Amino acid sequence: MKFTASQIAGILDGELVGNPDIAVDKLAKIEEGEHGSLTFLANPKYTPHIYTTKSSVTIVNKDFVAEHELTTTLIRVNDAYKSFSKLLEYYNQVKNNKTGVESPSFIGENSMYGENCYIGVFSYIGDNVKIGDNVKIYPNTYIGDNVVIGNNVIVYAGAKINSESIIGNGCVIHNSAVVGSDGFGFAPNASGEFTKIPQTGNVILEDNVDVGAMTTIDRATLGSTILRKGVKLDNQIQIAHNVEIGEHTVIAAQTGVAGSAKIGKHCMIGGQVGIVGHITIGDNVRIQAQSGIGRNIKDGEIIQGSPALTYGDYNKSYVHFKNLPKIINRINEIEKKIGRE
Repeated sequence: MKFTASQIAGILDGELVGNPDIAVDKLAKIEEGEHGSLTFLANPKYTPHIYTTKSSVTIVNKDFVAEHELTTTLIRVNDAYKSFSKLLEYYNQVKNNKTGVESPSFIGENSMYGENCYIGVFSYIGDNVKIGDNVKIYPNTYIGDNVVIGNNVIVYAGAKINSESIIGNGCVIHNSAVVGSDGFGFAPNASGEFTKIPQTGNVILEDNVDVGAMTTIDRATLGSTILRKGVKLDNQIQIAHNVEIGEHTVIAAQTGVAGSAKIGKHCMIGGQVGIVGHITIGDNVRIQAQSGIGRNIKDGEIIQGSPALTYGDYNKSYVHFKNLPKIINRINEIEKKIGRE
């Protein structure tokens, strides 16, 4: 897709300086730009590159003042970074604006979908499924029986949404994610074997939840596994049965949350964090990467380590951790000295 500089300035409500008719059809970093590409300058440390970039169009802040001659057409805006992000969002909307039902695909009995929907080839949609307006379901996707999907949802190729799941408006489910898989529920019997406990609940994603590629969210044993509105999950995360995650919490890759854990709103959880089951994590909590959480966490705590400590205590302790060999040698020397005396 090609856009002219004047079209881009119109989308961003920006001020055009240069050739309004020059066209771009790709995006580039400012230091790697080439003819026909669009870039932006937001971080001052990249300013020298604007004088050498080969990008045809560059988005800049309104207060940018050129100190040397420029060959790129400028679009001046209030915030170059935000404007570039807005343009990326617009580009994705145009690129993903597919509609219609491709063949072969399967739609079960009593299932329905709204206006301007796209259902890609080799998709399977079970019985009694309700799909809202402007939903994009990409190829090789599985939608189980009795699933409800709201408006403006994107389900990327290879994703699986199992039966009874409820997906709110504006959600995005990325490639090969699984929503509604069975929870890890087994009970030992008298002979020491493990018997499966039926997982009869479901998963509820409220509005504007993002689920990363190859992330799995287990259905509840009873009731619901719930991700409140605005939750963002990175790739390769495990959310176990009956977990509840509060509004606008973000979790980075390879984190595992065990069954029935409750996580508050506006939390930020780093990569490779392990959270045990049946605990409560408060609101506005920050958990550093690779931490192990085995206890309840109060609102606003910042913690790190395994088992996790408060962030300040961890940093103080780490000074001693890294000096342990020296400390041990000093203790040995003291013991030898006392022994000689």
